[in-house]
Amino acid sequence: MRILRFLRSSVSVGKDIDYYSKFSPSPLSMKQFLDFGSENACEKTSFTFLRHELPVRLANIMKEINLLPDNLLRTPSVRLVQGWYMQSLQEILEFKDKNAGDEKVTYDFTDAVIRIRNRHNDVIPTMAQGVVEYKETHGTDPIVSQNVQYFLDRFYMSRISIRMLLNQHTLLFGGNVKVNPAHPKHIGSIDPNCSVSDVIRDAYENARNLCDRYYMNSPELILEEFKVQPITVVYVPSHLYHMVFELFKNAMRATMELYGDAMEYPPIHAQVALGTEDLTVKVSDRGGGVPLRKIDRLFTYTYSTAPRPSSDGARAAPLAGYGHGLPISRLYARYFQGDLKLYSLEGYGTDAVIYIRALSTESIERLPVYNKSAWKHYKTIQEADDWCVPSKEPKDMTTFRSF
Repeated sequence: MRILRFLRSSVSVGKDIDYYSKFSPSPLSMKQFLDFGSENACEKTSFTFLRHELPVRLANIMKEINLLPDNLLRTPSVRLVQGWYMQSLQEILEFKDKNAGDEKVTYDFTDAVIRIRNRHNDVIPTMAQGVVEYKETHGTDPIVSQNVQYFLDRFYMSRISIRMLLNQHTLLFGGNVKVNPAHPKHIGSIDPNCSVSDVIRDAYENARNLCDRYYMNSPELILEEFKVQPITVVYVPSHLYHMVFELFKNAMRATMELYGDAMEYPPIHAQVALGTEDLTVKVSDRGGGVPLRKIDRLFTYTYSTAPRPSSDGARAAPLAGYGHGLPISRLYARYFQGDLKLYSLEGYGTDAVIYIRALSTESIERLPVYNKSAWKHYKTIQEADDWCVPSKEPKDMTTFRSF
């Protein structure tokens, strides 16, 4: 009987996924998030929007999960993530036809949103573990790696966007306190006057504590602001913190490992500049740099220079060593139409640059859409390169014969 109920439920969820994946997600700008939270914060309006938008975003990415290689889908970790997404979709759809004017309904909906947010806390490390399980059992090949990279970029971006919606609703309408006493001027998770330098200093201090624990020392920080002081921007401080913290960790590790037991270490430089279109943060180190051929690899999810941690079985393993730090930081930058780029001088050091849109009207969500173009990415067979691939050894021209 239980199996029959499960099969019926799976068929029903499959139909819901097919239906909602036909809709495209509705990207919001930072200004829209801000205006809604500050001027027109209405739980009923948020409920009406989310009960349709969340299933659309969930269904779009769930269609893509099903396009992954069968052996990857069968790994325990990926099946667990798939189960979380199916359960969350079902819970949201329970409110599809309920009366938005009923306070009990909106209260229950907020509870459901909090439940879903908590359920998805470990999605990233669990999915990372699934990829590791697949590689260890079945190995990998260029086509699978390309498809997994394409999928994870879209999957994690979708997760960032879904979490943004869940957090905004929860922080604005969850609980009895409508204003966060720790951050009274925040609109949900957004700070209308985010002090970039304060976030940078906070990220540096926490990265420095880690560095001190591991290496018993750490490089100093030199922070500069250009044009306006202090520089502020409408942004999500936790997103900026995530990016800068990752860059500081990498810069510190490179510096400490290059200089070893030296008495002094070259400082890490952070520069912040505000223009008419972009706010730019540059983190520079003198950790020896990275060869050009390895730059792109740093943004692949299966590449890491750190040893991979082992999972304790009870809780998903941490991200360190899974190769997820830089690629996910780049997704945070790209989420609101920014970017993160690396420029390296091998033998000297690396510059990491974060670009953020200066105007809140231009900071619009970047969201994946499931359509024919996305489907083709998973079905395309890798063709022969249309450029010559140089061999490792130069050709011996003395043996060359003309015809």
